[in-house]
Amino acid sequence: MAAPSSKNSYEAIKNDIVNRRFKPIYLFMGDESYFIDELTDLLSDTVLTESEKDFNMQIFYGVDSDVNEIIASARRFPMMAEYQLIIIKEAQNLDKFELLEVYANNPMPTTILVISYKHGTVDKRKAIIKKIDKVGVVFESKKLYDNQIPGFITTYLKTRDIGIDGKSAQMLSDFVGNDISKLIPQLQKLEVSLPPESTHRRITAEMIERNVGISKDYNNFELVKAVAKKDIASASRIVDYFSKNPKENPIMATVAVLFNYFSNLLECFWLPKKDEVSVMAALNIRSSFFARDYMDGIRNYNATKVMNIISELRTVDAASKGIDNISATHGELLKVLIYKIMH
Repeated sequence: MAAPSSKNSYEAIKNDIVNRRFKPIYLFMGDESYFIDELTDLLSDTVLTESEKDFNMQIFYGVDSDVNEIIASARRFPMMAEYQLIIIKEAQNLDKFELLEVYANNPMPTTILVISYKHGTVDKRKAIIKKIDKVGVVFESKKLYDNQIPGFITTYLKTRDIGIDGKSAQMLSDFVGNDISKLIPQLQKLEVSLPPESTHRRITAEMIERNVGISKDYNNFELVKAVAKKDIASASRIVDYFSKNPKENPIMATVAVLFNYFSNLLECFWLPKKDEVSVMAALNIRSSFFARDYMDGIRNYNATKVMNIISELRTVDAASKGIDNISATHGELLKVLIYKIMH
């Protein structure tokens, strides 16, 4: 069976909801809860007015709801409103979930049924997926890759009329990773710290240093830049800072960032053209700002060296977890790693 329609992107669905182009059934599923919650909340805020919600909005929870009761409720007509809204939260816990296919065969045009299915997906081979995709929307909310997080940060802040430069976005990405549930509170903390009367609100590296606790000069972003340029002095200063502040700069996070960089860099060596445009296209980078480190890496390393570095990173990752490591501290492991990378 074919996968659900690719036309159902997050932005496209959001745009349709805002413009009140509703579908009778929405199935939001996947491992990234943030996008599921955002779309569910948007429907909750958009479909009905506050006064209409009293008689026309029902919320069911999968763990203690009966699927037949949900179907019966969905078949009712709205009261003094154009639509009724039914939301099934935690639908992954709904017993006999597949019975919703019965309703999907003939949904009520005046009912909007929202199915919030988290921490996994419905088997795409099941008929219910095909039925819902035909009459409504099936959206799979996937975890973002690490290289997508800076773009997410920029877009998220832009919707709030807040700017951020590339370095600051990458600093936050390196610090938090791709866990959006941890990232959003940090962004909200930064938003609150901005002067409300300012007409040009912008988040800077200095603000991140003050409010989040990431040094603007000693962080994984600056380390990657130094490594890419083969700036041994800068890389050594950063690693020395990391070794003195291990709680704020865990080695696992640094190894993960370096592994991501060198894995992407290795891909660049197989490109027919190794120019900035080709690198951006291959690595799905939207800004030339983020391509600079790879252009430096192409000039300062070769494919064989990069493969050896990736192997060394795997070894250090294992050693940091106690495998084949008797006494070396994380700081010592990191210093040796950077020496091997740069020489």
